Amino acid sequence: MPLCLINTLGDGLADPRTAQADLQTALDATAEGAPVIVLIHGYKFSPETEHTSPHTHILSLSPVSACWKVLSWPRALGLGRGHPDEPLCIAIGWEARGSLWQAYARAAETGRALAALIAMVRAARPGRPVDVLAHSLGCRVALCALPHLPAGAMGRAVLMAAADMRSTALQCLDTPAGRTVEVLNVTTRANRVFDRALEWLIAPHRIGERALGAGLGRRIHGWIDVDIDAPRTRHLLARLGYPVGAAERRICHWSVYLRPGIFSVYRAVLDRSLPLAALRTPAAEAPTRTVWARIAQTLTRARPMGSRQAS
Repeated sequence: MPLCLINTLGDGLADPRTAQADLQTALDATAEGAPVIVLIHGYKFSPETEHTSPHTHILSLSPVSACWKVLSWPRALGLGRGHPDEPLCIAIGWEARGSLWQAYARAAETGRALAALIAMVRAARPGRPVDVLAHSLGCRVALCALPHLPAGAMGRAVLMAAADMRSTALQCLDTPAGRTVEVLNVTTRANRVFDRALEWLIAPHRIGERALGAGLGRRIHGWIDVDIDAPRTRHLLARLGYPVGAAERRICHWSVYLRPGIFSVYRAVLDRSLPLAALRTPAAEAPTRTVWARIAQTLTRARPMGSRQAS
């Protein structure tokens, strides 16, 4: 069961020497050609204490927490079944406590640590792309690693309810690694409250800029927006053999990994049995504009030329 636990400290690995040894052991136990997937948690986790550690929660094969949000990501991806082609999951723990503003800034810093980890994997297994599965602010970590990586270093990234802005994604995609990565940006209406909070309270933004919960806003090669609440998307997934349940709560930041059937989609995307292009729908290419977007656009147009500033 190749599960490797690695923690970060600032913009680097907490213990690079131990991390390298543990990573080598895990790689040696992983079948040639099996996926290598880095798992990145979001807000409020920290490896500093057992109570807040992701390694006893969602990133554990056997979570000890009784929290209703607990679901073992490694086990949902196929670890622990005894199959010879099980993926290698690298569970990253980073300091995501403090205020949302602090955690948002720290996520960008942690992106450099993720890049160092991916470089370590590729040094041990040259040419092997490293995939990412991330939630919330962990998606910002993944995006912010791209400017520090060469082309092809990150293979596929599944972003679940990404807590970042379109401008960040576009900037990170305009890099060698960003132009080669394939991204599945998973959104849900249940996360809209959190998306609005990000747009108006947390991220430095301009009037009219949107969170990634509204999609990237343009078609870019390798990036697919998937609204898992859209009837067209759910019908498509069902036809492909991946029926996904509806959200159980109207407001839920964790619905993107808790709802029944969704991890079967992620597993198929990450083991390459499901091409990303198969998930593209007209609704994904042209996200529906919300009332918030129309208000923001009106305010932007009303401002005099030259007065737009970051706030």
